[in-house]
Amino acid sequence: MKNSFFRRTTCRLCGGKKLESVIKLVPMPIGDAYVDAEHLGEKQETFPVEVFLCRTCGHAQLLDVVDPEKIYRKYIYHTSDSTGLVEHFRKGVSSILEHAKPQKGSLVIDIGSNDGSVLRCFKEQGMKVLGIDPAKDIARKATESGIETLPELFNSKIAKEVKEKYGPAKIIVSNNTFANINNLDEMVAGVKLLLAADGVFVVETGYVLDLLQKMIFDNIYHEHLSYFSVKPLKTFFARKGMELIDVEHVPTKGGSLRVTVQLAGGPRKKSEQVEKLIRLETDLGLHEPQIFKNFEVNFNNIKNQTVTLLKSLKQKGRRIIGYGASVGVTTALYNFNIGTELLDCLVDDNPGRQGLYSPGFHIPVKSPGELYGKNANDKNAKKPDYVIILAWQYSEQIIKKHQEYVNQEGCFIDFLPLLKVTGKSDVTGKPNR
Repeated sequence: MKNSFFRRTTCRLCGGKKLESVIKLVPMPIGDAYVDAEHLGEKQETFPVEVFLCRTCGHAQLLDVVDPEKIYRKYIYHTSDSTGLVEHFRKGVSSILEHAKPQKGSLVIDIGSNDGSVLRCFKEQGMKVLGIDPAKDIARKATESGIETLPELFNSKIAKEVKEKYGPAKIIVSNNTFANINNLDEMVAGVKLLLAADGVFVVETGYVLDLLQKMIFDNIYHEHLSYFSVKPLKTFFARKGMELIDVEHVPTKGGSLRVTVQLAGGPRKKSEQVEKLIRLETDLGLHEPQIFKNFEVNFNNIKNQTVTLLKSLKQKGRRIIGYGASVGVTTALYNFNIGTELLDCLVDDNPGRQGLYSPGFHIPVKSPGELYGKNANDKNAKKPDYVIILAWQYSEQIIKKHQEYVNQEGCFIDFLPLLKVTGKSDVTGKPNR
């Protein structure tokens, strides 16, 4: 791959060539490529981030594809890092088993299994489990913890090898991974090969409707190549000899779809929910450019108001730090152009992030003790006047957890869904749109 990425010219779902640019963000490094002090001198390559809409099937997607080897082989995100996600998957597993009704000991495979959190829930229910994930260290640790995981990028070749060794799978799941795959034709070919005749393929992935309505712009980054809706998915699976039989709108990641697919002519009936959501998407114009253009206008308003506030506070001599050090935080920092001139540091609850530096801008990541002027690595740490919550979806939990910081006259800044300041402040929050 030249320059570690390429631009495809056809729709990822239907192969159509009528592709219209609808959201253009700034080029940025791989969002989760946080670096240690030893590698600060190495320049990090940036890649385009531009959403295109297929005018043939209505699928929203990035066309610029970064080499997955560059993204995933040294991946540092763990499923268990996300607040509440493991419990959500535990409930999801119970629901899948209730509907699929596999016999005890049936094979369940997770494509993009990460630390094995989902498969651990299946194993607890008496299922035989196997993970497939390209992140070598994470796969090794999952295997060591009792969840056998193959350190591979899934494709039809791997599917054939797995089927020969383990047999067909009654359930194949892919949680927050389907959107990350460029060649979905190849991925689904592998699923078809591996799936039992009466098996189900269950995908959980971000819903573009929620992204647009809730302004979840920080879910747009290089890993997320697709921004799915039900209508294009139904057409895609039908074209691949499969059938989308059920869909559920779930709250994770700001709003996601959980779709259930079987082989064409499979034993399960199709849920009315599929056509219900397709009608909703059509009524809202979800497969037309205008809803994306509206999103871009709202995004620019959010950016301008947030940056104006931060610059105003900085000019008054206030010390500001950011809360959150995730892949989505990189999208926010780059598109708002917020670097070390505005933020002294980032803080994150995950010890694995602390001591690293943000992609590209190299903002240091510290522990939340920074809110109180306490940091093991910096004896001269000073309590910040303001903390902007970049991990905005966890704002309520963060403020509740650090009420003592507010009691000490510290201030939290929310920028989504409203620009709001919590605490004794010399500024007043106002709506961001």
